[in-house]
This record gives sequence, C-alpha cells and structure tokens, in this order.
Amino acid sequence: MRQDFNLFLGTLKKYTFILAVLILVSCADEPINEPSVPICGSSLPIGDDYVLDPLSYFNEAYIPIDNPMKQASVTLGRFLFWDKRLSGDNSMSCGTCHAPENAFGTNNEVEFGIDGIPGNRNAMPLVNLAFQGTFNWDGRSASLEEQALEPVVNPIEMHEDWGRAVDKIAADPIYEDLFVSAYGTACVDSVRITKSIAQFVRSMVSMNSKYDKWERDEIPFLSALEFEGLNLFVINGPPDGDGADCFHCHEPENFQFRIEGFSNNGLDSIFTDLGREEVTGFAFDRGKFKIPTLRNIEYTAPYMHDGRFQTLDQVIDHYNTGGINSPTIDPLMKAQGIGLTLTTAEKSALKAFLLTLSDPDFINNPDFKDPH
Repeated sequence: MRQDFNLFLGTLKKYTFILAVLILVSCADEPINEPSVPICGSSLPIGDDYVLDPLSYFNEAYIPIDNPMKQASVTLGRFLFWDKRLSGDNSMSCGTCHAPENAFGTNNEVEFGIDGIPGNRNAMPLVNLAFQGTFNWDGRSASLEEQALEPVVNPIEMHEDWGRAVDKIAADPIYEDLFVSAYGTACVDSVRITKSIAQFVRSMVSMNSKYDKWERDEIPFLSALEFEGLNLFVINGPPDGDGADCFHCHEPENFQFRIEGFSNNGLDSIFTDLGREEVTGFAFDRGKFKIPTLRNIEYTAPYMHDGRFQTLDQVIDHYNTGGINSPTIDPLMKAQGIGLTLTTAEKSALKAFLLTLSDPDFINNPDFKDPH
C-alpha cells in the first residue's frame, strides 16, 4: 500500500508541475499591466510652486505629500491630458470625454471607448476636484492619481497597455524638456504621467460665476427671480417647509454646492447599476452615487450617473415628485411620496438660481485647452 501511495504522490507532483507550466505560459500571452510600479526612481515634482488659487475661498485642497503642485508638472499634465497616444489606437485623450464646453464633462449619456463599446455611466465633469476626496460615481478612486491610472488600461475606454503608452510618450522629443522641467530627468513612466495629469486636473478651479461675484460683492445683486430661487434652494421642503430642500446635499456655504458623500436620490426602486455597493460590498450602499457639484450645471447635461435626464427642467421635476422609494433611499429625500409641490413659477426661479452657478471663464480658460 505504501508503494501505491508513493506512485500516486509522484504522479500528482508530475501533473501539478505540468499544470503550473501551462498556467504560466497562458498568463504570458496576456499583457501584464502594473501601472503603479515606478521605473524612473524619484518622481517628486520639482520647480516653481503652482499657486492653487484661491485656497481661502474653498475648503482645504487635497494635495498628496508626494505630489506637490508645481508649475512644470501642471504644464506637463496639460499636454498629457490632451494626448491621444495614451489610447490604443491613438484616437482618444482624456479630453475626448471631458470637453471644455461641457465643464470638462460630456454631452452624451454614456461615452464609447476606442472599440465602440459603451460605458455604463456618464463622464463626470472635472470641476474643483482639488477640493474633493473621492472620485468616480462609485468613489472607487481615493485620489486623482489613482483615478488617472484606470482609463488608459480599461478595455471599454482607452484600451492601451501602460508599457506601450509610456513608449509612445517617451518617443516624442517634445516631452523630453517637459519631463526634465517637471522631474529633473527625461525618464517617462506611468507614475509620472498620472501624477502630472492629476496636477493639471487639480489646477482646474471654477470660482467666477455670477453667484461667486455676488458673494464677493463684485456685483450688487442677483435678479429678483434668481434671489427667489436661492431662497427656495436653502429652505426645507415638505413636510418641514415649503422650499426646494436642495441645500442638505448641495451645501452653498462651502461654495462647492455639494457635500462629500454618496446618496440614493430616488431614481429607481430596482437597480441595474449597484453604484457604491460595487465598491464596498454593502447592501446599504445599493443605488448610491457620488453627490456631484451643481457648479456649471448649465453646461453638463445630460444629468445623473446614467445621463437619464436631458434637461435641467427634468432634474427639477424629478426632485419635485419626491423621488422613488427603495430600501436605501437617502433620508434627506423627505418629500418622497408627497413631492415638493413647487409651482411652475417656483421651478423657474430655482432654475434661474442654478444658472447663476455657470462660470464661462472656466470653460473658456486658455490654460485648460489643448496645447498640441
């Protein structure tokens, strides 16, 4: 019996070895993406500090210790943000899905990648992200550096291997001086690329809307209709008041017109997109998505994570109904089942106020445009 067992053991070891070899060969056929592994040594940006203006106007910016804002790195990030060679077929840049005229968002419900495959979510506008702590609709990225890694290798977005993307960037002589200025050497890797893109995105500050100018006493007043809309915005709705009840999730006092967090705002009762639950695994996060800013909302239609609402009027109508009940609906949706009961005139006033958050200087800023 011992002899039979030894024979069995020997056969098992033989086939285990063969299986391991086959697995290794199989994996070698697939591109191995290790986008966060540095090859350039130090990737601490150098040069003159970039003044993120105005830190005093908003809450404190989220700037990593290992990626301080430097002018040369912001400039490099601008070139990379608009470089289509980061995609597999050289047809798509970050700016393809984040267009200036849409407050660096999209006018499509969802975007299509280079292979014509649709995504399942709307491309979020890039507005004042230096002052936010989570990214993507489901909050799966904790930093802009982390967020910038994914689209390049995502098969339904830019669908490129980081190694090939790095080689294409490194082969362009224009980048030699840009990388030397930003990091001290011409070495290119994905860490330096994503750090610089993150810095450029942090530089995209919007703070010059009509509302901002009124708050800073640069203009004497809002119109009567706009001011009525502001009052509705900051007053509780039913059953506690007769306002629009917007301010709980879109806080005006921090000038961001959003709070840090995720919410089920009553869009559905059954969810085909689980939202935040896909990240946390917790059922109580089902149907919750990042609370977006209302800044520049005039430019960012269509609205919601799936772009289901084509107009701002449809958004206001949704909230006026009180939303659709579900187990995870936000408790702040207090008018669920009864509605806000806003009149047509009140909805017009609320919309007029929301349009005061538009910042044409932001979407037309030449420092954010394609430098190629």
